[in-house]
Amino acid sequence: MSRVLGVIGAGKLGATIGRAAADAGWQVLFYDVAPAAQVQAAVAAASPGARLVRLPDLTKESDIVMIAVPFGIACRLDLSLLDGKVVLDPTNHWPAVDGPVPELDHWNGSTSALLASRNPRMRLVKSLNHLSYHDFTSDARSAGVHPRRAVAVASDDPAARQAVAELVDDIGFDPVQVPFDRAKLLEPDGPVFGHWLDIAGMRQALSATKVGNP
Repeated sequence: MSRVLGVIGAGKLGATIGRAAADAGWQVLFYDVAPAAQVQAAVAAASPGARLVRLPDLTKESDIVMIAVPFGIACRLDLSLLDGKVVLDPTNHWPAVDGPVPELDHWNGSTSALLASRNPRMRLVKSLNHLSYHDFTSDARSAGVHPRRAVAVASDDPAARQAVAELVDDIGFDPVQVPFDRAKLLEPDGPVFGHWLDIAGMRQALSATKVGNP
């Protein structure tokens, strides 16, 4: 039985990860608020088997739900639909895109921690945010093929973290599982953001850097 990835947002990142997951044998569902014809084109490009569905259906049917929309939009989603779900957060805060987010002015944690605070019943996992969407195509390697790029998977929920780690492995990268407090180090200006690292390099960067002083 295939696993199901639900992707909220059929933009560049969502379509890229959806296509990679579909190629790896996952069933892929998409939801987006953009015009139907535009979204359907992205879905068709992702995989002939991918489906465009309503948000309640996506959250119900998916093993993992990925929030592939800008951080500013993610903060406005009805996250109550994600109670108990494994939620993959690949978002970053980009002021030029998101505009001001007043809550971040006095926030010392990661943006994922802020997102998690909006619904603590989500099983939130931070991952995929420290690479560009291009990298998921150009740098993917099959298991056992070296060198293979590492991708951090941050959560304090071991089962949720393992589920996302398996997705990361399936789409061509070596997952490095870390506690949720490392999520801040995956953000822009952090020690791993935009850098090509293998497993050893990723572990060293994330263990050697203090949270709050990337």
